[in-house]
Amino acid sequence: MPTTYSELLDAAIRHLETLKRRGVKHVRVSPGVLAALRETGRSGRASGKPVPSTSRGLASSPALSAEPAKPVASSAPATPPQPSLLAPSAARVVAAQPAPQPLASTSPPPALSPTEKAAAMAALKARAVACQRCPHLVKARTQVVFGVGDVNASLMFVGEAPGADEDAQGEPFVGAAGQLLTRIIQTMGLSRDTVYIANILKCRPDTPGQSSGNRPPTEEEMETCIPYLLEQIEIIRPSVLVALGATAVKGLLHCKTGITRLRGQWQEFRGIPTMPTYHPAYLLRNQALSEKRKVWEDMLQVMERLGLPISEKQRAYFLRPSN
Repeated sequence: MPTTYSELLDAAIRHLETLKRRGVKHVRVSPGVLAALRETGRSGRASGKPVPSTSRGLASSPALSAEPAKPVASSAPATPPQPSLLAPSAARVVAAQPAPQPLASTSPPPALSPTEKAAAMAALKARAVACQRCPHLVKARTQVVFGVGDVNASLMFVGEAPGADEDAQGEPFVGAAGQLLTRIIQTMGLSRDTVYIANILKCRPDTPGQSSGNRPPTEEEMETCIPYLLEQIEIIRPSVLVALGATAVKGLLHCKTGITRLRGQWQEFRGIPTMPTYHPAYLLRNQALSEKRKVWEDMLQVMERLGLPISEKQRAYFLRPSN
């Protein structure tokens, strides 16, 4: 088989595969061209030479499942083409392809109405409450801690997992760390009722042999439970996400970079601007004004992204007065 023909045939196949990936299912190819290709394959077998896989792939490619397939199946013998005519025939295969079609749209489905969001979230909560995927957590939990706030919120906070207080009350961020988060939200000029708060894990991680204390969720627990959070995010479609602490960052972004280096730097989760920052529990352990200021600077960035008004007083929080 002439080298020129092989090169043209490979080019034609690559072009057809590209069209197929773009969603083109049918192309028009003249019966004469297909007959020539088929006859070439028969000539190769008759001569004892292996038929290149490219010619077999072209003849069986789904991209060629078009109207010309039936005429090619005719029982009439085809006249063996002259080698000098093969290269132009292959060129016509390429030239006969339709112009590349635009890629299929990957835009998300239309946003739900407030009523549809409320109904979808209620149905999701019912599924989460009945979840039995982690038997050890089901056995240890008091109740499922699903989420709280406005399903139409522009801002959503994501933590790691419920603690003892949350497990008892069935609401995220109600313990000491939760009270601090509430104050942060209020200082932003918002309230718990105007944002949405949820966790990577919906059940408190069990602490066998311990009467108190908490532990971070395991990777397996996060992978098992995070589909509920992903559905919450999809229903709410917030304008901004805030990932509270290293576990939330890892669960959402699958990022190995430490929270100390990552906080304050905008990330993206499924097209949503995401701000990693310290967990409120960290600020309870570290009372330094400098650490509080870091978290507040992150929240100022969030407020700016949301277009919220920022007063000079808000900008000056946790800054030491100059002498």
